Amino acid sequence: MPEIAEAQEILAALGMPEAQQNEMAALTLIALCGLKPGEHWSSSRRHSLTVSKGIMAFIREFYGRTYAPNTRETFRRQVLHQFVQGWIADYNPDNPSLPTNSPKAHYSISQAALNTIRTFGTDAWDNAVKEFRNKYGSLLTIYQLSRQTAGIPVTLPDGNILTLSPGEHNRLQAQVIEQFAPRFASGALVLYLGDTADKDLYVATEQLLNLGVAINEHKKLPDILLFLPSRNWLYLIEVVTSHGPMTPKRIVELNGMFANCSAGKIFVTAFPSFAEFRKHLRAIAWDTEVWIAEAPEHLIHFNGDRFLGPRG
Repeated sequence: MPEIAEAQEILAALGMPEAQQNEMAALTLIALCGLKPGEHWSSSRRHSLTVSKGIMAFIREFYGRTYAPNTRETFRRQVLHQFVQGWIADYNPDNPSLPTNSPKAHYSISQAALNTIRTFGTDAWDNAVKEFRNKYGSLLTIYQLSRQTAGIPVTLPDGNILTLSPGEHNRLQAQVIEQFAPRFASGALVLYLGDTADKDLYVATEQLLNLGVAINEHKKLPDILLFLPSRNWLYLIEVVTSHGPMTPKRIVELNGMFANCSAGKIFVTAFPSFAEFRKHLRAIAWDTEVWIAEAPEHLIHFNGDRFLGPRG
């Protein structure tokens, strides 16, 4: 289909990296423009689409490409994130305050990209591309600055400030760093901090390697890793807002992943409230710790015979 090759040409002209010029990216651009086979790019229009029932459904219906349901994250992480950074797409234009992991999350072609794309194949194309590139040349910086206004700032123990994407999960992560750590891990370093939008937001790879921890399965890592050098303790912290706590199954998985770790391991589950804690009470593994943001000065020890500290 010529539209796919043309979409790839458009993406290259608008300055997208090579990885975002593949067929999936081209079809995503076509879907965002609402371009059906045989239509000219001048008929492109701006409309909002979710990933699965919008973009992927459009591609399947009109271009005969069927992607498995589990590729939704591939669309989001390897195409749409970069489209937003490149000002080609707008994220949640109908409701910018939606949390990152909301099922209502949606995308649309940006007005700036749409104005440019509509000139493709005409004499105005080259000038339109030049205008777009001149105006939005530092798009990643612009995107990051705009995210800071809506995001959640979190101050690391070393004074560095990161901005987490909006949402309950990330609000609780910020509370763990800023309220749990000073009380129960004073002097600890943040070695890993994920984000609902970016699993690798902060990774201290070299320090983790020094502890014998090779990071190669980010999706299975706890939400936060804190290291306390004075005691050689590594805190593995799960933040519970929708997913589960430190269960016996999770402990077995993490012990396998961190088998070569030279630090003593402390397993912690963080909850936003007692109400959320009660929902998961029976699933929490023994020999672990529970911290509840509602009562930040206290810690619940699920270990019976001793207080906070690693197990053998």
